[in-house]
Amino acid sequence: MSLTPSNMLPLGTKAPDFNLVDSLSEETLHLGAIKGDKGTVIMFICNHCPFVVHVNPEIVRVAKEYQAKGLGFIAISSNDIVNYPQDAPHFMQKVAAEVGYSFPYLYDETQEVAKAYDAACTPDFYLFDTDLALVYRGQLDDSRPGNGISLTGADLRTAIDALLSGKENTQVQKPSIGCNIKWKQ
Repeated sequence: MSLTPSNMLPLGTKAPDFNLVDSLSEETLHLGAIKGDKGTVIMFICNHCPFVVHVNPEIVRVAKEYQAKGLGFIAISSNDIVNYPQDAPHFMQKVAAEVGYSFPYLYDETQEVAKAYDAACTPDFYLFDTDLALVYRGQLDDSRPGNGISLTGADLRTAIDALLSGKENTQVQKPSIGCNIKWKQ
């Protein structure tokens, strides 16, 4: 298990646009069409990473809670499926159903979207405001596989609550830690 931190894209950065295939609906989805009315969380995840597997239950809870408040959630997998076939779209579809994702799970075949977001690890979380300007990037919370800290989603929840209340998020934004994105050779 590698420990790769987020690159911490500068706050205020506009969300790079994309058109990606959703592994669930098999339709090509555009960022502008699936962003939330009150903000958007974009997550770089994958099927096999133990860090993602660990946080999946909290991702599902946070998404369901805040989708009801007008926030959009989008998951993207950018891993090389030649060397990591367990991350292929048909397996993404299966994992999404098993875990209970209530949001699109997109496949970034060219890895251009991950590069545009300067994504480094799975999971990697980004929160954008209604104008798609970055207001948070980093970790879900302090829980990691085997560290004994309960999943709460505290860091992402704090950022979302600040966004929804129109307040500045003054909490220190810590990088996420996870497996590196599996780049094509």
